Amino acid sequence: MRVHFDVTHPAHVHLFRHAIESLAAEGHAVGVTAREKEVTTALLDAYGIEHEVLSRKREAAWALGPEWGVRTLRTLDYVRRFDPDVVVSQLNPSAVGAATLTRTPSVVFHDSETAGRLADVLAPLTDVVCSPTGVQQRLGDNHRFYDGFHELAYLHPDRFEADPDLLAEYGVDSEASYAVVRFVSMGAYHDVGEAGLAREQKRRLVETLAEHGPVYVSSEGEPPADLPGDSVPVPPDAIHHLLANASVFVGDSDTMAIEAAVLGTPTVRVDSFGDGDVLGCFNELERFDLVHSTTDGDEAVERAAELADDPAATDRWRRRRDRLLDETVDVSAYMVDTIREVAG
Repeated sequence: MRVHFDVTHPAHVHLFRHAIESLAAEGHAVGVTAREKEVTTALLDAYGIEHEVLSRKREAAWALGPEWGVRTLRTLDYVRRFDPDVVVSQLNPSAVGAATLTRTPSVVFHDSETAGRLADVLAPLTDVVCSPTGVQQRLGDNHRFYDGFHELAYLHPDRFEADPDLLAEYGVDSEASYAVVRFVSMGAYHDVGEAGLAREQKRRLVETLAEHGPVYVSSEGEPPADLPGDSVPVPPDAIHHLLANASVFVGDSDTMAIEAAVLGTPTVRVDSFGDGDVLGCFNELERFDLVHSTTDGDEAVERAAELADDPAATDRWRRRRDRLLDETVDVSAYMVDTIREVAG
């Protein structure tokens, strides 16, 4: 087979990494195109995945449209050059558009109802759309569902094991209590009109958690100048080892909240999307009591403090994670099987 993966976000690197490696190991030709956004290309480099950069995220909101116009043309050119049997993306307009124009089969992995009308428009143009069962959106006869989460494509125990020795190399004591917090910029197209933690809430959150141990702060863009805490001490490709051993995770990043939860880390998620009425995957996580979601920043700070002060919280979360794993699949294996099927 010839398989084209298009990645435009750091989370997509993690999502597709094991499928890329599995297909390449089987002798298939794998092509990867990328967008320079945050640490996307750094992660590809860290994992040794060859790729071609087609565009770069700009800071100005007005630049998004022109960037995606250029990216679509470059993706079309790449597909014509690489001549894949299937194009794989996470609901990427340029990838779906290029596959449609070249009559190449395509597979989309989609897990967020916040895409809204974009998903409605792109789904009929793809051969197969795959979503976790928690997703409430229904996109037509080609929409399939699997038991799991995108994050289990790389955090399933068959794919990932936390390495305390790796953390020790970067000065992190995996046996000690520490917290990880994540702040996003709310600058993506699906974040328009939404909000995460306010500046004062961020400061109070970190100060409160610091009473229980080190607080490692991951921020999209520069964090507030007066924010206490430490920057994340590990490189981007080791962030999940840091998450897996944390006593608590708190943040307004939905992706990292799911990652922490499926790793069995006590998790508090806060943003104006709220509960599973908007993002159905969180209904599943809350069914297993793996995440506490709230739209109230003050409530998030209080709940985080309770978890940080609870020595039994980690054991409870690990037992809940075991129950979740009993009911879910190895998503990377599911992904490879679907790609083979669609490629024909």
